[in-house]
Amino acid sequence: MQQEQLSAYWMPFTANRQFKQAPRLIAKAQGMHYYDSQDRPILDGTAGLWCCNAGHNRTAIVEAIQQQAATLDYAPSFQMGHLGAFEAAQALVSIAPEGLTRAFFANSGSEAVDSALKIALAYQRAKGEPSRTRLIGRELGYHGVGFGGISVGGLVNNRRGFGHGLSGVDHLSHNKGHAGRFVKGQASEGAERADDLLAQIQLHGAENIAAVIVEPVQGSAGVIVPPQGYLQRLRQICDEHGIVLIFDEVITGFGRIGAPFAAQRFGVTPDMITCAKGLTSGTVPMGAVLVNDAIHDTLVQGPEGQIELFHGYTYSGHPLAAAAAKASLALYQDEALFDHAREMEGYWQEALHSLRDLDSGIVDIRNFGLMGAVEFAPEGGRRAYAVFEHAFHKEDLLLRASGDFLVMSPPLILQRSDVDAIIERLSRAIHAQR
Repeated sequence: MQQEQLSAYWMPFTANRQFKQAPRLIAKAQGMHYYDSQDRPILDGTAGLWCCNAGHNRTAIVEAIQQQAATLDYAPSFQMGHLGAFEAAQALVSIAPEGLTRAFFANSGSEAVDSALKIALAYQRAKGEPSRTRLIGRELGYHGVGFGGISVGGLVNNRRGFGHGLSGVDHLSHNKGHAGRFVKGQASEGAERADDLLAQIQLHGAENIAAVIVEPVQGSAGVIVPPQGYLQRLRQICDEHGIVLIFDEVITGFGRIGAPFAAQRFGVTPDMITCAKGLTSGTVPMGAVLVNDAIHDTLVQGPEGQIELFHGYTYSGHPLAAAAAKASLALYQDEALFDHAREMEGYWQEALHSLRDLDSGIVDIRNFGLMGAVEFAPEGGRRAYAVFEHAFHKEDLLLRASGDFLVMSPPLILQRSDVDAIIERLSRAIHAQR
C-alpha cells in the first residue's frame, strides 16, 4: 500500500508514523497462523491480542456468524430483546463459578470494567451504604481504556495524558519481583501482600470503599502471577469489610490458564467477573459482567415497571456477537480446549524457561497457564521491540512487545510442535538482536 492509503486510520496503541513507514499488514488467518499479502504464514504466538483462544477462522464460529447476519442483523437492546442474547447469557453462566448466575453484556473489556464499577457503586447505594464510593485497583493493573478503567488501572502511560481520571480511587501495591525472578508459576510466599488492602481500609475506612478490582494474573504488565494464597486473602478481607471483589478476567477467562475462569483455577469466587476477548474467540466484539445473586437481587427490586439499572449499550447482546459467543463456548467444550490448555501448561513452562541462559540480557521469565513473558534489562523497550520486529519479519512469528518485555499467549489449540516452533524462532530472534 502507498503511504497516502494508510493516512486516514489513526491506529490504537501504535507508533503511527513508525508503523506506516514499514507496515506489518495481515491479510488472512487460519488455525495457528496469520498470513500476509504474499501468503507468508506467521505463527501466532499471541492469539491475536489474547483473544483468539480457539484459533483462527474456525468453521463452526464462522458459519454461526454468517447465518446470524443473514437472519437477524440487529435488535434493539433497550426494552427489547432477541433469543440469541438470552441463550448466550445462559451458556456463559453455565461455565461460570458457582453463584455468578447473571450476565450483563457490553462490547469490550473496557466497557465490561466500567459496567462492573458502576454496578458495584449502585449496589452499595441500593443496600443502604451510599458512603461506599471509593474504588481500589492495583499498581500495574490494566482494566481497559474507559475513564473508570484507567482510573483503577495502574499503568501510568494509560492515564498521564488524560487528566486526573475518577476521584476517590486508590491502588494496592503490585507483586512483581517480590518472590524473586525466574519463578515457575506461582510463588509459594507472598500471600501477606494482600494485607495492603488493610492499609487502605485503615486510611480510608471500610465504610467508604465500594469495590476492589484486580486481574487474577496481570497480563498487560507482563504476566505477573499472584503468590499462593494472595487472592484467597483478598477475598477474606473483602468479606470481612463488606467490599465488593471484582476479578478482571478479560485475559484470563476462557481457558487461558486451563479453566473456564481464573477464579476456578485459583479456587476463589469474586462477586463479579469482567470478561471479553475469548468470549467470542476474538471474532466479534463482545464483553460481559458476570454478577452474583446478592448484587443482582439487591438492584432488581421495587416496582416491576421501573428500570433497575440505568446503564447499557446500543450493541449489548448484539445478535452477531451472541451467535459468535454461543459457537465459541460450544467449540471450547466440544474440543475440551480448557483441559488441553491445562495439559500443555507444563510443556509450555519448561520450554519458556529454557530461554533463561540464552542471553545475559534476559532478566526474568514469568508464566502461568498458557501465558508467558520474557523480560529484558531496562533500556526503554528498544530491545524487546527489536526482537518483536525481527521475529515478525525474519522468523514468521508474532509476539507482543510492551516496554522491556515480550508477552505470549498462543491459541489454546497449540500442540507441542507449535511450542517448539515458538521457542526456536524466539531464540533466534533474541540472538539476532544482541
